[in-house]
Amino acid sequence: MADVLSGATPREWPRLMWELYEPVHDIVYFAPQARQAADKAGMRGFWMGYFGMRAAPLGPVGPAVVTSCFYVFHPDRVARAVPDAWRYASPCDLLAARERAVDGAMRQLFGDQVVTDPQIAEAADLAWQAAMAADTAGRVLGAANQAIERPAQPHIRLWQALTTLREHRGDGHIAVLVGRGIGPLAALVLKAAAGESDGTALREGRKWDLGAWQTTEAELRARGQLDAHGRLTAAGAAEHVRIEDETDAAAARPWQALGKDATERLGELLRPLADQVAGSGLLPAGNPVGLTGTRLGGTPGAAPDRLP
Repeated sequence: MADVLSGATPREWPRLMWELYEPVHDIVYFAPQARQAADKAGMRGFWMGYFGMRAAPLGPVGPAVVTSCFYVFHPDRVARAVPDAWRYASPCDLLAARERAVDGAMRQLFGDQVVTDPQIAEAADLAWQAAMAADTAGRVLGAANQAIERPAQPHIRLWQALTTLREHRGDGHIAVLVGRGIGPLAALVLKAAAGESDGTALREGRKWDLGAWQTTEAELRARGQLDAHGRLTAAGAAEHVRIEDETDAAAARPWQALGKDATERLGELLRPLADQVAGSGLLPAGNPVGLTGTRLGGTPGAAPDRLP
């Protein structure tokens, strides 16, 4: 297997590593074990389970906090799930539920032999080291996940470390969007226009109505970032590149702290896991996460911002 970071500069490490850890993190959204664990914990439907398990590290917060942290969801989507979720299960119960979900999903997807292999423990320890080095000042979801107690089982520890890294990156991505004056709906429209996700699925999943979407498209056309067909103009493509570059730069600290050799080794250990998720069909076509796999030569399912 070619070195994951071969020929890459430190500036490129955050993007390359994201393409490897995001698919492994995403099993908590798309694996059937996640819905089963959420339902067993008392959640009412997919979205309550999603918001409950993902927001659980924050404690029993209200919908305004979750809407702010998750950024791209319409407040009504969040309010239908939170705070009702805390009536049925405590955040501690939901943290335990998501661990059970991840345990079951990883064992089914990768097999018990892989899950218990010493290389998973090695990957878990490297990922945990990177996650603990993440700079979480001003990064609420990253900090909340970083504060979770170190899981005893290596495969659960690996997933939790990757989740901390993912939410740390997401917090930085939101900071970039805010700094560049790009609101939640504009971020989704730009993502769809860049060809990273299906626009209709993004809009409907996050509960934005068509009129609001079209108004935002008109605003982006007025800025010169979208053309008449809803595609990125040269100015829009340049803005997209700036957003991604700044997001990568904001996500660099864990990999700088881990160093090239250890980061390279973690990448080698994650690559077969990411490839297996990609080839499993678990990630649905047009999924909202936006991974294209092009930088690593992968084919992540049919098609993982801050998502799903």
